[in-house]
Formats: sequence, structure tokens, C-alpha cells
Amino acid sequence: MSEAGKLLILFGVILVVVGLLLMFFEKLPLGIGKLPGDIVIKRDNFVFYFPIVTSLLLSILLTLILNLIFSLKK
Repeated sequence: MSEAGKLLILFGVILVVVGLLLMFFEKLPLGIGKLPGDIVIKRDNFVFYFPIVTSLLLSILLTLILNLIFSLKK
């Protein structure tokens, strides 16, 4: 049971780090969150933003990082 707790703590720390990085990436000129393929619909007093390409890239990046962590753990 302690392994499950350690795993949950690891995921929590990773989520906090990713959240902080995303907050700081807005200020950097890297284009994270404004990639081609992200859907933005602007109307008079309404903005809909769906970062599909950014989500896919972050998913791939996190998958690679987690696979590396788990392969080093074995």
C-alpha cells in the first residue's frame, strides 16, 4: 500500500511542476498554448479556446518522461 501512496505523491509533484511551468511559459516567447492547430473562436463578448495541439504535445512529453522514470526505477 505504501507504493501506491508514493506513486500518488509523485504524480502530485509532477502535476504541480507542470502547472508552474505552464504559468511561466505564458510569459516566454515559446508559443506554448498558441500553437497552430489550437482552436480559438472569438465573438463579440465570448472567447472559446481549445488547445488541442498543445495538449497532444504535452501528453507525448509527459508520456516520455514517465516512461523514462519508470524504466529507471526498475
